[in-house]
Amino acid sequence: MSKAEVAGAVGTSGAERSRVLVRGVVQGVGFRPYVYALAGRLGLSGYVTNTGEGVVAEVEGAGEAVAAFRERIGAEAPPLAVVESVTHQPLPPAGSSGFRIVASRTDGARRTLVAPDTATCEACLRELADPADRRYRHPFLTCTDCGPRFTIVTGLPYDRANTTMARFPMCERCRREYDDPADRRFHAQPVACHDCGPRARLLVPAAQEPGRREPSGEPVTRARELLAGGAVVAVKGLGGYHLACDAGNEDAVRLLRRRKQRGDKPFAVLAREVADIEPLAVVGPAERALLTGSRRPIVLLRRRAQAVHGGPALAGAVAPGSPDLGVMLPYTPLHHLLMGLPGDPPGPRLLVLTSGNLGGEPIVTSEAEALERLAQLADAFLTHDRPIQVPCDDSVVRVCAGEELPVRRSRGYAPLPLTLPVPVRPALAVGGDLKNVFCLGEGRQVWLSAHIGDMDDLATLRAFERAEEQLEGITGVTPGLLVADRHPGYRSARWAERNAGGRTLRRVQHHHAHIASVLAENGLDGSRAVLGVAFDGTGYGDDGAVWGGEFLLADYDGFTRFAHLRYAPLAGGDAAVRRPYRTALARLWAAGLRWDADLPCVAACPDAELRVLERQLERGVGCVPTSSMGRLFDAVSSLAGVCHRAGYEAQAAIELEAAAALCGQREAAGYDFPLRAGGEDGAEGADGGALVADPGPLLAAVVDDLRADVPRAVIAARFHTAVAALVRRTCAAAREQYGVGTVALSGGVFANAVLSELCLSGLRADGFTVLRHRLVPPGDGGLALGQLVVAARETAPLPGPPPPAGSAAH
Repeated sequence: MSKAEVAGAVGTSGAERSRVLVRGVVQGVGFRPYVYALAGRLGLSGYVTNTGEGVVAEVEGAGEAVAAFRERIGAEAPPLAVVESVTHQPLPPAGSSGFRIVASRTDGARRTLVAPDTATCEACLRELADPADRRYRHPFLTCTDCGPRFTIVTGLPYDRANTTMARFPMCERCRREYDDPADRRFHAQPVACHDCGPRARLLVPAAQEPGRREPSGEPVTRARELLAGGAVVAVKGLGGYHLACDAGNEDAVRLLRRRKQRGDKPFAVLAREVADIEPLAVVGPAERALLTGSRRPIVLLRRRAQAVHGGPALAGAVAPGSPDLGVMLPYTPLHHLLMGLPGDPPGPRLLVLTSGNLGGEPIVTSEAEALERLAQLADAFLTHDRPIQVPCDDSVVRVCAGEELPVRRSRGYAPLPLTLPVPVRPALAVGGDLKNVFCLGEGRQVWLSAHIGDMDDLATLRAFERAEEQLEGITGVTPGLLVADRHPGYRSARWAERNAGGRTLRRVQHHHAHIASVLAENGLDGSRAVLGVAFDGTGYGDDGAVWGGEFLLADYDGFTRFAHLRYAPLAGGDAAVRRPYRTALARLWAAGLRWDADLPCVAACPDAELRVLERQLERGVGCVPTSSMGRLFDAVSSLAGVCHRAGYEAQAAIELEAAAALCGQREAAGYDFPLRAGGEDGAEGADGGALVADPGPLLAAVVDDLRADVPRAVIAARFHTAVAALVRRTCAAAREQYGVGTVALSGGVFANAVLSELCLSGLRADGFTVLRHRLVPPGDGGLALGQLVVAARETAPLPGPPPPAGSAAH
């Protein structure tokens, strides 16, 4: 508008009118009734509506009141709202009276944000437990402050018609609440009650006939009785099915572990309240806030050396060999009912609650799929008829050095966007093959998907495609660029190749993406290089080797390999990962150390396999060189006699961390872990001058400690201390040579709290600024963010062919 038009808009009456657009998470969180009430308090007329861009309000009244509305609309927003921007535009006064909430508009751009699924609020919990309330014991009770959002949305704007609740017509009483701006269920899209659904059902195998039957009685109460009797029950939650059993019943837990082919991988447990966990694990203020907050992730808590007498029973098979116990509190009314309300008969105090799937498969979401795929795993099915639009596993977090560290970012967090320090063109980064998470971005916003899983079967690929289509739909991003890892065999990269069409496909080196990810979430614009420490298990290197123990001088445009762990042969690929004793033997061989029969890793290897492995290493057959720090953790774990066979990813490293935590690493001096010039003492230097960290002396010292009967816990602690000292020494060398004062820590190894805290405290004591993950996981669950910001920055060079082997330039 021109100045004259703006002046005319005020009019002779002194009234002003303004159009206000609020962008962010502002739909499905009670924003419109909040705006309605705010306008009423300020004496303003006009209207508010949902659009594809966000919430639009037109307000008219005294100039001071209109100005106050614009200032307060973002600052006083409802608790679940995330206001990203508030813009306003003057309009001519219309002489309107009253303020109204009008139907949503579906025209225009789609760029509003859908809220994550949110734990049941206190007001709803009071209704759930109140026999006088009409929603007493209703498993799907919700309001604008809580309940499902992301997992039920089918389109924008966020209205009931664009959710999986569209199939449930509201009863008269729910409709009155839904239409009343003064009610906390005003336009709560999942609003429901006993009369209008959804409804829970319990299905158990029929004794006399094929198929399933529904026993008499209230479904959740009957399921609770089955759990108390030792049964395994498949439970349909917000984002998929869980498998549940009594966590205090050793036989039931072992049965579930055997049926699910779980190996020794820890189970998570569901507790009714924090007090039920405190006798078993240490709950600090940060952990308590995470457990009881609106997101309700699984929180990894450090287990007590001795359980407190009088606490709930916990079967040994729940988390064997793990230093942590994964715990969550109920986050839906159904879960609260399953754990029991005050006055209910006693039941299990802790439940195992694990993803409803077989190992490696995506979580099951539909009843028909559950009855087929979980038939051999569950004794009964507690299901319901509200469809799940997109799978969403539980999030997993831990507290490291007093701050949240995501391990798996999913329910409660997705699809909240991250804000980038640099703009990106519309792009899709497909992530890695393990713990897959993809990322969509445009401008300064990126959206990470919920956890997809390991991309090793057709069901996971289909889940990836459904999730990608849904996220495109609710963000409005149409990617013209695809980004993938450089590994030639990654299924995620092959998917990108097949689906590129006429779009450009760029590839980004794995560890460069890890470092870029931590830079992006910490708000660095890439104008200055940092020293990135990328420690993980596997990543395709530019020289064709398996990298994973890397020190990179990096920004978004590229990297130089400053130092790395000395190469050793990875004999047999996945076989070495599953059998850490093979990695230990290969590391001993590379260091010139004998395979003496008294060493635990030698004793663990069958004689025939030992002879074959020796010939394999001598001839280099089926061996790929690796600098992986994750594999070194595996090797030391087996060498020290901690773990020789891994039934799940990183088991050997996790059990080594558990041993170190028992010792108390402050009492253990670290081993020698020298940093040498490339090529010195036979250490490979593939990068023309990169320093090489040689673990040979460390391994020799471990052997000496074993023969001196030093406890395993002390050996584990000394190893962790040695790795942290190596990080400090290498960072100091980079600062001396290049003046780098900022260190970025990324890669799955940094999910290890013992190592992370040692590195953080040591580097900070040395005067470094340390960047680490707090918003996305350090492992491959955060990889796509780094891929996207490297490849899709609007200032990035045009895509070109990958550099030749051995080059570190992009």
